[in-house]
Amino acid sequence: MIFNPIAALVAALSTFLVGFIWYNPKVFGTAWMTETGMTEEKAKKGNMAKIFGLTFILSVIMSFFLPLIVIHQSGVLQIVNGDATNPAYMAYMEVVGENHRSFGHGALHGLMTGVMLILPAVAINGLFEQKSWKYILITGGYWVVSLTLMGAIICGWK
Repeated sequence: MIFNPIAALVAALSTFLVGFIWYNPKVFGTAWMTETGMTEEKAKKGNMAKIFGLTFILSVIMSFFLPLIVIHQSGVLQIVNGDATNPAYMAYMEVVGENHRSFGHGALHGLMTGVMLILPAVAINGLFEQKSWKYILITGGYWVVSLTLMGAIICGWK
């Protein structure tokens, strides 16, 4: 099976683990708060149920799309309009099978997605918002690490 919904949900949850570590005051949390103007008082005023709930939903959306990027077999299945009985797809799977379905390969494609797609998007927004490069690298770095882990989980967990 190409798509594993359990792996996608775990991948979505992994963004919380990365965030817990990444934004810890002993890692980048204090620097991020300084760069954004966030204070402990302001943070406590946020609706945490809403913030964490929407964060999970948005992470699920990302993790449900990510297989199209990190699993080669998904692309081939798209070419045949999702018809797994198509002779061309069946021939491809006979030759290639589960090749490149590993945690390492998924991590590579997740890393590439983070560096080549998400980091530039974060940087563009940061430039127009006149944010510092420190902010851009902290925020973009979080997504690079998160997508690397998400890609590993989604591609490697069959």
